[in-house]
Amino acid sequence: MRTENQIQSKINELTLQRRSLESRLTPLAEDSPQREALNAQLTRLEDMMLMLEWVLNAPAGKYHA
Repeated sequence: MRTENQIQSKINELTLQRRSLESRLTPLAEDSPQREALNAQLTRLEDMMLMLEWVLNAPAGKYHA
């Protein structure tokens, strides 16, 4: 199991990767074939970040009493 600091560090790393991808996407034309691949990578990064954030802020308690 990862510690909270390790998870936050990974989120920060993924944030940097997302910024890099976004900067690479900006100059590309809308119909560029590279754009589709970069958008797919961006989607995967955002999904990973959401999952890690959920782990940090996991709901506590019972759903059913």
